[in-house]
Amino acid sequence: MKKLKNITGTFSFIFLLMTGFVFAQDRAISPNQLPKSAKSFLATNFKGITVSSVIEDREIYGIDEYKVRLANGMKAEFDSKGSWKEVDGEHQKVPYGFIPANIKNYVAKSFPNTHITNIERKRWSYKAELSNGVDLEFDGSGNFKRIDD
Repeated sequence: MKKLKNITGTFSFIFLLMTGFVFAQDRAISPNQLPKSAKSFLATNFKGITVSSVIEDREIYGIDEYKVRLANGMKAEFDSKGSWKEVDGEHQKVPYGFIPANIKNYVAKSFPNTHITNIERKRWSYKAELSNGVDLEFDGSGNFKRIDD
């Protein structure tokens, strides 16, 4: 009987994994299907740059994030509500309009001949990659914490 319970438990686990793979899928959507705040972010910070593709990342519990690729090669990621999570310039300077002033000021003062090529917003912090390859970490208010190795 114990062996039967183990087999049943194993099959249940495998079934749950398989259904997770079935329901957790990425799919291409139209830029018009992005949340309003994501569309507004793109229109404000990437004026005149068209959206090449949008991928909606779905998990079992709903939409996890949106991945946007722009015509100039840059990428942006948004959470399920349309708030920006990451902007990757793909070695190009990212627009500075949405970056907290403390971060912009620190980079301008401490690394004057560089620019931000990637910025990621986490729950309590920011990470920024500079054009010289240096990675910086900031707290949630944009205050410098450390250089990331």
